[in-house]
Amino acid sequence: MFIKSHEINTIKIAEIISDDIIIQSAQDGLDLMGDIYYQGFDKVILHEKNITSEFFDLKTKMAGEILQKFSNYRIGLAIIGDFSKHESKSMKDFIFESNKTGHVNFVSTLNDALNNFSK
Repeated sequence: MFIKSHEINTIKIAEIISDDIIIQSAQDGLDLMGDIYYQGFDKVILHEKNITSEFFDLKTKMAGEILQKFSNYRIGLAIIGDFSKHESKSMKDFIFESNKTGHVNFVSTLNDALNNFSK
């Protein structure tokens, strides 16, 4: 795992770069958030490929748990990926609602993630 640092208007953003799955459980999400916070970052960018597919199955409640932790601790999160392949209406609604609140965003490009954090 490598952390690529971005900065927009004094906001420090950590982009997680890895070929491996980084988030396999809600605890992994909490651990990552703590590590990023400890290193002085304000926001996190994850790539969909670094998150277990169970995250995108809302029945597991993993997505809700992880996103709730990021919201509670006020650490912004952007997840980059192609979410059109998730055909579940509940997942599409979850993504829509997350993007509407703006604290957690599901986006298709790094540029979109950085633009959302600059608002």
